[in-house]
Amino acid sequence: MFVDQAKIYLKAGSGGKGCHSIFYDRYHNNGQPDGGSGGKGADVIFAADDNIQTLLDFQYRQHFEADSGTHGSSNHKKGRQGKDLVIKVPPGTLIKDAPGGLVLRELINNGDSVVIARGGYGGKGNSKNHPATSGTPGEEKKVVLELKLIADVGIVGYPNAGKSTLISKVSSARPKIANYPFTTKVPVLGVVKIHGDERLVFAEVPGLIEGAHLGRGLGDRFLRHVERTKALIHMIDVSGFEGRDPYKDYVNLNKELKLYSKELIKKPQVIALNKCDIEGARENVKRFKKRAKGKKVYVLSAATGEGIKELLNAVYKNVKSLKKNVKK
Repeated sequence: MFVDQAKIYLKAGSGGKGCHSIFYDRYHNNGQPDGGSGGKGADVIFAADDNIQTLLDFQYRQHFEADSGTHGSSNHKKGRQGKDLVIKVPPGTLIKDAPGGLVLRELINNGDSVVIARGGYGGKGNSKNHPATSGTPGEEKKVVLELKLIADVGIVGYPNAGKSTLISKVSSARPKIANYPFTTKVPVLGVVKIHGDERLVFAEVPGLIEGAHLGRGLGDRFLRHVERTKALIHMIDVSGFEGRDPYKDYVNLNKELKLYSKELIKKPQVIALNKCDIEGARENVKRFKKRAKGKKVYVLSAATGEGIKELLNAVYKNVKSLKKNVKK
């Protein structure tokens, strides 16, 4: 089960109490203060881990509390510090403050970590002739976790455009495939081997519809998974199924991308006219090319495999070009 959003409650450990103790022996008739300080409370830390793929675990556990420091004791003994609580999340997780929506941190790469709730300080003991004090409480926070998949290429399109068929053909991903809209309900990742040992990660998002940028059909939640991609494959059903206009679908979906994010629409986009094997599709291809005013399009059939190699080569060139520019 793929879960990409969760709201959880955090409590860092409180500091242990400082000890008030007086030591008496035959050499110290008036007594000597020997109370130790309390231990520091544990922090709550988030860490990105490649072995975690989803936020599913947070559907079953929403409360996390770190250990408190132990109290100080006599003979100047300091309390033990609480062991930090490390919460593992998938790379690409955004951590927000729940009440205000402020972004606290993005954990993008494996091993990235951040302290979100700090443990309280331990109280002072009276061993230095100061009054013993109580420890301070640990921070309490409510945070929202949002996962944005990290992939090289995003596959977008209207429902039933053939996105799932394509990713199943070019990778080992096996999403549900059926001849009706909204078959895919969650994003799907697939690793595609291109040009020898080079690999690209593809992310297929569920079908988008008009109003997606406003959240219609959960479109805003799906679109965030292609925000970090380097390039997009825009899959278009060129068969004209149920009288649809392929070029109008292309224009309308680009409008949704732009309304959602001006940065998203700037990404290199490879136009894939799918289902060319269906009767009447070739005529729609001609009409699309004429209206697209010289835009480069790739004609394919994800079902039969026709044109897939040419499409992947075009995607690879776009991604490789962007990586070179980043290095410069």
